[in-house]
Order: sequence, then structure tokens, then C-alpha cells
Amino acid sequence: MPKNKGKGGKNRKRGKNEADDEKRELVFKEDGQEYAQVLRMLGNGRCEAMCIDGTKRLCHIRGKMHKKVWIAAGDIILVGLRDYQDDKADVILKYMPDEARLLKAYGELPENTRLNEGIANGLDEEDDNCADDYIEFEDEDIDKI
Repeated sequence: MPKNKGKGGKNRKRGKNEADDEKRELVFKEDGQEYAQVLRMLGNGRCEAMCIDGTKRLCHIRGKMHKKVWIAAGDIILVGLRDYQDDKADVILKYMPDEARLLKAYGELPENTRLNEGIANGLDEEDDNCADDYIEFEDEDIDKI
């Protein structure tokens, strides 16, 4: 029987990125890069994101971030645009929620961007009329059922 010479299993690997809690410098976009908000995760290291320039792109999560930085729908990310494919991009960086709020305060993100939403399907759609979702039944209606 072989001896186990490693230092632990997957739980040890899972606990490695504890040092991410400390503050990091805010990264702004350069030429060839764009801010985007994740619309949905597609699996296989890919996601669909709506870029700030108004284009919906298929984004590939780079290997350095794969299984280390978890991206969910509604997150603000920095993508690198491709010269040869306009409808595809590469995820360079995921912004933490406080960093995304700072980007919005600096004017890098438009005002209609929703930061703390879980799903970013309706980016500029507002739900002010919540009363339409409820139906009230009278006692007579219940008796008919």
C-alpha cells in the first residue's frame, strides 16, 4: 500500500484563499478592456455578460481564476476584448461588491447599473408596481371553488 505523502485533501485546497479579505488596489479598465455585468453562468468556464458598451458577449473565465474566484450572475467583471471576435471576451478580474460601488461612484459604471442584484436580466427595468402581483379573492369566489 502506498503512503500518503501529500499535505491534505481538497478541504485544505479550499481554504487557501483566506488572504483575499485584505484590501487590494482598484483596477481600472485600459484600452482593449471593458466593464461587464454577468447575465448568466453557462458552465465549462464560460458566462454570458452584458458589457457597458451595450454588447452581449460570451466570456471565457481564464485558467488562473477557474475554481478559485467564484463568479455568479449579477457580478461586475473586467473583460479583455478580442480583436478577431467581437462577440467573445476573456474575464480578467472580478470586482468585489465594495469595489463595484467605488467604480460606480467614480463614474466608470453607468448610473442604471444594478450592483447588488442576484440576476441582471432587467438592467434598466424597474419594478415599482408590486401591487399587481397579488390577487385577492372574495368569500363568494372561494365558495364557488
